[in-house]
Order: sequence, then structure tokens, then C-alpha cells
Amino acid sequence: MSEQVANLRDVAHADARLRPDVLWRSAQPLAGDGPPREVTSWPPATVLDLRSAAEIPAGPHPLPGAGVHHVALLDHAGDPGANAQRRRPLVEVYHSMLEPGTGLLRAVALVAAEPAPVLVHCAAGKDRTGLVVALVLRLLDVPREAVLADFALTTQAMPEVMRRLLASSPLPAGADLSTLPAEYFTAPVEALAAVLDVWDAHAGGTAGWALAHGAAGDLLDRLRERLLA
Repeated sequence: MSEQVANLRDVAHADARLRPDVLWRSAQPLAGDGPPREVTSWPPATVLDLRSAAEIPAGPHPLPGAGVHHVALLDHAGDPGANAQRRRPLVEVYHSMLEPGTGLLRAVALVAAEPAPVLVHCAAGKDRTGLVVALVLRLLDVPREAVLADFALTTQAMPEVMRRLLASSPLPAGADLSTLPAEYFTAPVEALAAVLDVWDAHAGGTAGWALAHGAAGDLLDRLRERLLA
């Protein structure tokens, strides 16, 4: 029996105003994955892959027929255990993705423009994926409590995510997951909340932050047209 993509969900569950089958999020798909139960159609029309080049295996993306866009939000993420070896708190990692030039707003623009359904994924579908989805939702004025609740759902998926990640990309010799901070294996809402605080505190809120960091003037309108029912 084929496996299914881990940590997959339709982002529309976060708010009743959102259209289903437009934006999905997940951990990285693997070759041979079968149609998942969590969505009504498969495969997605568009895949937004947030992994760094070093994380992506040679060959085509495992979802044939989808238009694939690569936006590396953490260029160093492909170095084996790079973030883990530094043991930076995840809130620091998240804040680094807010800096100009990281691709965060480019990812959101692709969500607004490319054929739906759009699947956003990184490796675990937790940190990079979590930030892109959170920015989309906050630009649509989804309450922060709902954004944090969607983010937190990944924690319960992490055992399966880690099993699949380790099966597809075994750890380098000598690596020891037991030494890593616990937050690397959960979706720490306090880390995302610190990012939401940055957006909320900006003049004009999240939309003001996006415009100040180079978002196109019509991005919000395109997101609303695409995602709001």
C-alpha cells in the first residue's frame, strides 16, 4: 500500500471565509505517495517547494504534472543539520526569514498568482511552510488565534514526519537527534507568536509590513480574490 503525504491539510480549515481546495500545506512529498484522504482532489496544480537546493533530490519533483516553483527561504538549510548544529532558538530562525531578500513575499505572491490548488511544503511542513501560511492568513485578517491553532496542528504530525524524513534522508554518521532542543520536533506557537507580534506592531499591520518590504501594491487584492469565498 502506498503512503500518503505527511502533515497535509487544507488551510481553509483555519477560517470559514476561506475557499477550500485553493491552498494546501504539507511536509515534503515522496516518490510513490498515493492520493491523500485529507483533500478532495489530487495532485495539486502548483507546488511551492521552500527547501534549499541541497535538500532537493536529483530528478523530477515527486508530484508529476504540477507546476513546481522553488523558493529557498533558508539557503543553509541543506547543510546536514546546519540549524540544529547551531542550536539557534527557532524564534531566531523565524526572524531571519523576515529579512528582505529571503523570498517570503515571493512565496506569498506565487500563492496568489499560480493555478490552484497550490501546495506549499518544505521538509517537515513546519517552520518555513508555517511562516508562509501564517503570512497569507494574516494578510487576509484571519485572527491570530486561528493562525496559531493551524500552526500548532503540526506538532501531532511530527512523529510521522520524522519517520518519513529519516527513511528518505538518513542522518549523517555521528549525528544525534537526542541532543536537539525539543522545539525542533514540535510547532512552537511562542516562536510564531513572536513573528506575528512583528507584523501586528508595524504601521498598517501585516499588510503595512508586506508593502514596506517590497510586496506588490495589488498583492492583498489578489489574495482576497483567490482565497476568500
